[in-house]
Amino acid sequence: MSVLDRESDVGVLDRESDVGVLDRESDVGVLRLLALGGAALVIGSFVGVVHDVVDVIADPSTLQLVVAATLVGATVAARYLTVRNAVVVAGALLTGGLAWYLAGLTGATLSPWPHIEYTIALLAGNSILGIVNLESWVIAVTPAPIFLAWYLAVRRHHVASAIVGGGTLLFFVLTGDAGTDLTLVGVVGVVTLVGAGELGRLGAAVSEADVVATVVAVAIVASATVTIVPAGAAFSFSPDGGLAEPAPISADSAGGDGTLEGSLLSAGEDLSIQGSLELTSKVRYLVESDEESYWRVGAYDLYTGDGWVRRGETGPLDRRLGSPAGRSRTVEQTYRAMSPIGTMPAVWRPSDVAGPVAENARVTRLGGLQPSTPLDANDTYRVTSEVPIATGTELRNAGREYPESITNQYLQLPDSTPERVAERTERLTANADNPYDTARIIEQWLESNREYSLNVSKPSGSVADSFLFEMDRGYCTYYATTMATMLRTQDIPSRFVVGYTSGQRVAEDEWVVRGHNSHAWVEVYFPEVGWIRFDPTPASPRDSTAQQDLQSARQANETDVDTNRSRGGEWTPTPTETETATGGGDQPSFDERDMSIPDYYGPDSAFTRDDFATGGNVTVSTPENSTTTASENGSQERPGEDSDGVIPGIEQLTLAALVVFGFASVVRRSGLAERTYRAVWLRWQPREDPATDVDRAFERLEYVLERRHRERRPGETVNDYLSTVEADERARRVAEIREQMRYAGVVDRAAADETIELVDELVGGD
Repeated sequence: MSVLDRESDVGVLDRESDVGVLDRESDVGVLRLLALGGAALVIGSFVGVVHDVVDVIADPSTLQLVVAATLVGATVAARYLTVRNAVVVAGALLTGGLAWYLAGLTGATLSPWPHIEYTIALLAGNSILGIVNLESWVIAVTPAPIFLAWYLAVRRHHVASAIVGGGTLLFFVLTGDAGTDLTLVGVVGVVTLVGAGELGRLGAAVSEADVVATVVAVAIVASATVTIVPAGAAFSFSPDGGLAEPAPISADSAGGDGTLEGSLLSAGEDLSIQGSLELTSKVRYLVESDEESYWRVGAYDLYTGDGWVRRGETGPLDRRLGSPAGRSRTVEQTYRAMSPIGTMPAVWRPSDVAGPVAENARVTRLGGLQPSTPLDANDTYRVTSEVPIATGTELRNAGREYPESITNQYLQLPDSTPERVAERTERLTANADNPYDTARIIEQWLESNREYSLNVSKPSGSVADSFLFEMDRGYCTYYATTMATMLRTQDIPSRFVVGYTSGQRVAEDEWVVRGHNSHAWVEVYFPEVGWIRFDPTPASPRDSTAQQDLQSARQANETDVDTNRSRGGEWTPTPTETETATGGGDQPSFDERDMSIPDYYGPDSAFTRDDFATGGNVTVSTPENSTTTASENGSQERPGEDSDGVIPGIEQLTLAALVVFGFASVVRRSGLAERTYRAVWLRWQPREDPATDVDRAFERLEYVLERRHRERRPGETVNDYLSTVEADERARRVAEIREQMRYAGVVDRAAADETIELVDELVGGD
């Protein structure tokens, strides 16, 4: 070989080497971009959490500017700062931010320690919504992890970046503020950041990134099936700033105090919303009634921020009793007090009261009955009530022409009520164009988005604001107070009402009412109809708690928790032949709730149901042959859904695309795609021209023989190969037709079809 030839070969090798280097550099660049994209997903996931939180209470534009500035600063710092110095900067950002936040606290919140304690308590499941000056806190604490995570990603410290970003997201997962979608986005980001970053560091080819895509897909599926839901803190954040497990309040021993059950033992003019509450299982009343209902004790109109006050004097029955302005039906009830008690329940709206107790009974300005002296055990009285009836259509069309006396009394709110209560209510009810739909939206949202519990800490500020933004659980007074407040921010007259739920049914027309049936709900005013009841408290967990209390009381042999008829359990009607044939009657019961009512607060929702409202309870009659859906736990469609199903957001679409891409990579790497294509190619041959059909049929024949025997060797003739593998006559006939076509140049449609049919037979025997 001449020198020129060697130099030429060396030049070719050099060029090939240069191309390989360029290819590797290009692959590394692509993988680096993928890693940075993963870092952006991680940061975006926890920024998305705090952005959603801030958006509830304030304009998030300030947070957006802070995030953008922090990312720019981290990018610049990656060129000039060492890792040690960058960590110092991040620490300074966090320390300075917290100092700025604490400096902005005033009054009772000036002491920093309670806020530090609460921040620690967040790890036990307390939501960041409970933080004072939440927007300032978010702006104070988020720049540090954003800066450090992005700096490390730009400097190619991918694992460290994933630890910082993923750890921050995990913090919000533990507080319960990170939703499933954002958590999945963060998981994808961590896997992409570490996987693509490390592949790039090792100089791998871009084609190897399908491994990352596979892991991403598996991570998404795994994360979607494993939910990290904090059980909540075992302690509460008390109003004075300390961490403690508050002692329960016993309404039974409190007598006429301002608690929920206390207000039902004596006719107090005010009700103070408490923290943790313990209701008794003692029997308060026996009720005989035409139908099941809520036994209303009284209403309150003046909201103080942490409780309710009833304004106005009580007066004689003949001056205050009456009938609803609209249609009504009559319900007869008889009440027997089972212990000394200072209240007189009645189904709304009472129109007549009879019996010895009624001789000196009085009625409040808000329609509640009161005895002049406390009832003794076994005292009885009878009430005739005119229950308002209105269809959903009638209530939607009732309008807003409220009497001045109603607006003056039932739209009041403390000046200290935060504006964010009205803002959130407006967002939730944006699709409602009438007071009825607004009330239903609020009722369903509270029922679906807060947990029922008697173990809560009383907030130090506005109860409604705290329950809406800072608490994730509460009992009926919290639900009812919040709903009434939200309605009033929308100029819809409402009031807070207390009484008892129906209790244990022990006969067709008899109920045993205990202390744990104490309840609070909301009444909303509709022109030409009157006051209609709405109950935002979830019924199932409330009833379950009451049943557990009763079982505990029975096991402890407590007195006065049962009557002669109540130990036998809940009474249920015996189906008759007529009821069996008709499905139990044509009309829904008075308190029946259709849990398939679609949410009204999602985008593009429509109000198409003809809801049937009766006596304040709203029952939906489902049109014949229609279908309704609800999940197994009774949950409703979430915001953003319509009657046809879920409308996916950008997070869901992105995650779905990543799953598809990841499993496509699995298919490609495993060879499944090639095997699938080959199986289809082998078993299905479309007709084209005769020559093409013969060639393809012969290729299929060779593939079958290779799988059954061996490949045809180079230089080996077709006839020799067929003889060696002992192919049958069908294979030889296909080879004969192909040979005639190749050397004689003659083939017709019949011969081509014959080859296809013969090969199909051979494939079928594979």
